[in-house]
Amino acid sequence: MSKFSAVVWPKVILFGDSITQFSFQANGWGAELANKLARKCDVVNRGLSGYNSRWAKIVLPRFISSQNSADSNIAAVTVFFGANDCSLEDKNPQQHIPLQEYSENLKEISRFLTSAGVSADRVIFITPPPVNEAAWEKECILKGCPLNRHNSVAGQYAQACVQAAAQCGSDVLDLWTLMQKGGQDYTVYLSDGLHLSDKGNQFVSEHLWGLLESRLAELPFILPYWGDVDPKSPESSLLSDQ
Repeated sequence: MSKFSAVVWPKVILFGDSITQFSFQANGWGAELANKLARKCDVVNRGLSGYNSRWAKIVLPRFISSQNSADSNIAAVTVFFGANDCSLEDKNPQQHIPLQEYSENLKEISRFLTSAGVSADRVIFITPPPVNEAAWEKECILKGCPLNRHNSVAGQYAQACVQAAAQCGSDVLDLWTLMQKGGQDYTVYLSDGLHLSDKGNQFVSEHLWGLLESRLAELPFILPYWGDVDPKSPESSLLSDQ
């Protein structure tokens, strides 16, 4: 068999909590992103439901390593934490992370990514979305607990995320602000007061693509278009590095 080089498939890694984990469901923002980037790169879901930024910085080296050559072709990483960090300390101490620590955790995640060869311009931070307290309180009551998140507190964490991204030299998608811009009804973007509805997923997809497109526009279509394959000598087309 002829020798040939392996196909290198760039990666976009989505790192976050449940809003990322569930993003590959039907109409999810991650699934839409993967569809846009088919045959250009792999979109890898590293969403961890219930996780906060403290736990995130601990587990990140377990799936991105500067020692792993496969990690050298990361085209972009999204970092989407805060929805659990902003839980009220007295109502949800297990997930709550103090505001200052949250900011430092995001910057530590950025430093680690840089050390693993992912430069700051390839990292996009995403703030927590707003919280519809009335809807989320109903969910909490069903679980036998009191309301454990406030929209105003989520806003403080969103602002901390924006500031951390600026200090790291990365772009940020400020969902908390954008979803409430102009006094619009942000509740349509949420399914249960905390997680995204179909409209919310579409909102994230459109705004995130606006930030990613310029970074990924130059990625080539991987392997030849079928009409360009030489039917008499397919190997010459399919095993070529050109």
